[in-house]
Amino acid sequence: MALESLTSASATELASALQAGETSALELTEACFDAIAAHNPTINAVITLCEESALAEAKAADLQLSAGTAGPLTGIPLLHKDIFCTRNVATTCASKMLTNFIPPYDATVVSRLQAAGTVMLGKTNMDEFAMGSSTETSVFGVTRNPWNLNCVPGGSSGGAAAAVAAGFAPLSTGTDTGGSIRQPASLCGITGLKPTYGRVSRLGIIAFASSLDQAGPMTRTVEDAALMLQAMSGVDAGDSTSADLEVPDFTAGLNQPIAGLKIGIPKEYFSHNLDPRVAEKIHEALNALVKEGAELVDIELPHTEQGIATYYIIAPAEASTNLSRYDGVRFGHRCDNPLNLTDLYERSRSEGFGEEVQRRILVGTYALSAGFYDAYFKKAQQVRRLISEDFQKAFERCDVIAGPAAPGTAFELGAKSDDPLAMYLEDIYTLSVNLAGLPGLSIPAGLIDGMPVGLQLIGRSFDETTLLRTGHRFQLCTDHHQAKPTLAGVNP
Repeated sequence: MALESLTSASATELASALQAGETSALELTEACFDAIAAHNPTINAVITLCEESALAEAKAADLQLSAGTAGPLTGIPLLHKDIFCTRNVATTCASKMLTNFIPPYDATVVSRLQAAGTVMLGKTNMDEFAMGSSTETSVFGVTRNPWNLNCVPGGSSGGAAAAVAAGFAPLSTGTDTGGSIRQPASLCGITGLKPTYGRVSRLGIIAFASSLDQAGPMTRTVEDAALMLQAMSGVDAGDSTSADLEVPDFTAGLNQPIAGLKIGIPKEYFSHNLDPRVAEKIHEALNALVKEGAELVDIELPHTEQGIATYYIIAPAEASTNLSRYDGVRFGHRCDNPLNLTDLYERSRSEGFGEEVQRRILVGTYALSAGFYDAYFKKAQQVRRLISEDFQKAFERCDVIAGPAAPGTAFELGAKSDDPLAMYLEDIYTLSVNLAGLPGLSIPAGLIDGMPVGLQLIGRSFDETTLLRTGHRFQLCTDHHQAKPTLAGVNP
């Protein structure tokens, strides 16, 4: 295969080429490193490279391919978001707090994808501790959107999304706490899937909000996402929140028709918060699904507006608890010459955490404090239940819910850095899905002034199969997912 094809083809296409002997895992891996070398200095999507180990893994994959023992992901290059623990490879969460942290073990997701034969190229940039919607809070600097280098790629998995869009790798892992896979997938024009909470093990994923975090695939196509989810899924004895359910064959029913499928359209998703141009693209996408035999059904999700406030009480509260372990005593950043234990705690945490992380820790600590627990955290959990019940009622009338993944296209770097509330509104269409623990998928739905728009599909709990089938059908009848950035961009 030609070099350009190697860095723009889907994982499924590359797997076929590998199986047919049209290329090798080593050649493919080297092509990805060449793309990273050429464009990453500008885009800043990849922060750690594992060239030596990746080339060794590629050579091992070629031996499997020649022996006829390869699986569907054998030899396919992969990048991991830097929130996944990787044995003997720096895992920083893009924070000064963990700059020198080298885990002694792999996250379950990492080990499962390695067992599937993928080749790990390195780690991607992200918002610090996954707290952000623009990948601007990283200690390693901002990541730029390959479609326009003056714009953000979304976040917190912005590095992973930008890397796939730029052709650095066909596959990347992300995590989604309130939209951190789907929103950057939308802004970078790729496919991003947040599985049902519990479908994928969280063991070895550095925790942000434990009841919301979920790992998922970031890919070029829905078919690739299904392959990747297959390898990632399943119960894990080391994670009590992983679901002890049989993992279906996510690829088996991808090509089945969607005639008769009922797609719910929530009126709350098409309010004043949504750019009218995005709304037009979403309606065009829905019409394409109708032509494939789907039926649109009007539904209501009445507590959508309360989702933002609910999420930004629960998530910071859980974050304040999870991040309390970074105290300068056992691991992580430690201040120089502390005067006493209190000084050690205060300076280690104030030096190690960035502004957004500190803001969320303070909000969460306040919400959990004795005088405010009932008024804020308990009330937020009650509203969370109402949001979940909204979805349950909606799914009595439909099979899939559809709407936008983000309220607009990618915004300019720095445009919302000084306005946290405007930044939080970027997740208005995604975070309710996390609060309800449901699966969500973002797929490319066209361009507005040269910038991608994402269609979000939401499914019933543990029904990723229907979600993937719907998304795949859309990609069979449209070509939005085949659009690629030129990487010419604008000089920073």
